[in-house]
Amino acid sequence: MKKDQHNKKTPIFQRKYFVLLIVCIITGFFIGYSYNLSKDKKQVNPISGTNYQQQEVYRAELIEQQERNKELADELNILQQKIRNYEKEFTSNEVEYEELVQEAERLRLLLGYISGQGQGIKLTLADGEYDPSSTNPNDYIVHESHIFKVLTELKIAGAEAISINGQRLKTNSYISCNGPVITVDGKQFPAPFIIEAVGKQDVLIASLELAGGVFDQLLNERILVTLEKSNEIQMPSITEES
Repeated sequence: MKKDQHNKKTPIFQRKYFVLLIVCIITGFFIGYSYNLSKDKKQVNPISGTNYQQQEVYRAELIEQQERNKELADELNILQQKIRNYEKEFTSNEVEYEELVQEAERLRLLLGYISGQGQGIKLTLADGEYDPSSTNPNDYIVHESHIFKVLTELKIAGAEAISINGQRLKTNSYISCNGPVITVDGKQFPAPFIIEAVGKQDVLIASLELAGGVFDQLLNERILVTLEKSNEIQMPSITEES
């Protein structure tokens, strides 16, 4: 009787043990699965967080670079404007420099420090024909006053260089009359007196031929006057003469 009862309890115990084993296995499976799932999430989240942080870093660097590019663009515009200002100033100074050079050359010509050459005119003054009815020969010979009138008009008209009988005139040249001869800077020259002037031909001639001007005055005082254009006038500098 007891034996039968023991036999009946054994299968029941085995079944309970088996069920408990199955439950443990299933529970272990779920625990393992949950652990792996939790582990995977922990592995994924840090990666996603790292990517997000890296993107934020890149975005901040991009914004910083864009701002720097804008600053550089502004600096470039400022420098380009400075260059344009320098170019304008240089162009202006260059024009002024060229004008100063030309003015210096013109003054050197007038002073006689450089040789005069170029187009111009040649003016010849000669004594008038002898007039037996005139008791004073000074009435028809060339005087320094006649020379001065011509020289003054030529300078006013813009003559760049002037010579008398090949003698280059300086700013402090002196001219005197001694009978039939003219003395220019200590050198005597007899008539006729050839006055050469470098400059604009039409302007020089027009200035001399003004009504009531130098030509008319010379003719009224019985001075013989001839005038011609010259395409190539050569006259030495004052240093070459000395």
